[in-house]
Amino acid sequence: MKKTLTTPIRDEDLESLNVGDVVYLTGHLVTCRDVAHRRLIELKRELPVDLKGLAIFHAGPIVRKKDEEHFEMVSIGPTTSMRMEKFEKQFIEETGVKLIVGKGGMGPETVEGCKTHKAVHAVFPGGCAVVAATRVEEIERAEWQDLGMPETLWVNRVKEFGPLIISIDTKGNNLFERNKAKYNEKKGPIVERIKSQVRFIK
Repeated sequence: MKKTLTTPIRDEDLESLNVGDVVYLTGHLVTCRDVAHRRLIELKRELPVDLKGLAIFHAGPIVRKKDEEHFEMVSIGPTTSMRMEKFEKQFIEETGVKLIVGKGGMGPETVEGCKTHKAVHAVFPGGCAVVAATRVEEIERAEWQDLGMPETLWVNRVKEFGPLIISIDTKGNNLFERNKAKYNEKKGPIVERIKSQVRFIK
């Protein structure tokens, strides 16, 4: 059965989610990358969008202007989430955001932020930016356009946006770190076997 999160997302909507689960998002998804994080955390500027209960997407989209007030989403692919690691814990605390979407994993600061404030991080598959744009029903607002297209806060209304793979859950589990440990455990014996056959490998 397809699991869909609908904004505003509540704590109880996230409690049953575990790393590796696949979910979809319906409601509001706001693009938010490095500079917006920096403005909030380092420059202490209030965000022009209330993110409480909403979802952010680490993404720098390509947007087409339809007229003076309306925009159309052309392509919206994920940015590497680890770029936001040093900000994300405090960002979660200050904004009340519940779902963070990006590419790749995040680290211990984000894990702690998700566990303490009941939020999750999810991975959107890379290479699917044009497909993702088809799930954007409308760009409702564009804030901080002075930052340029990739860093603007694009407020999108989406329907069944996904698939989103939960990589950090509310219990403090981190899918990427868990998998890394498993791979490293398997790697040792394999490397030793190869080294015994190919002596120049150190």
